[in-house]
Amino acid sequence: MTFSDIYKVLDLHFSRADKAADEISRIQLDAHTFDDFEAVKTIDTFIYRFSKIQDYMGEKLFPVVLDMLGEYKSSLSFMDILNKLERLEFIQSVRQWINFREIRNTLTHEYPDNEKEIIEGIKLAVNAYSEIKNIYATINKRL
Repeated sequence: MTFSDIYKVLDLHFSRADKAADEISRIQLDAHTFDDFEAVKTIDTFIYRFSKIQDYMGEKLFPVVLDMLGEYKSSLSFMDILNKLERLEFIQSVRQWINFREIRNTLTHEYPDNEKEIIEGIKLAVNAYSEIKNIYATINKRL
């Protein structure tokens, strides 16, 4: 898969996540949110795209970025990749990316009786999403 192919896929995910994030900003997130099917569809769309973006960046984009810079070896663990990206100032910190993954993991596990935690997770994800977009923009700009 080429760098261009990776960008096409990510651009599609970002475009759709942007629309869902924008809609979420207009939703009153409270205990009744989950009674509104349209709101649930929007939230589900955002969570799906948020997850796909993280996976795709981690599995496809990050290795290609490092490869383009002569920094990639197939033996690198994901933590090694994140450490190199931090050192090269593509990501703020390894911890930041791990936090993004933790938010995603929280959102992808359904806890029907804990709506308050889900709502907090959605808010964290929307904030994290803007930071992930900044990382993507930085990579796009620098390469």
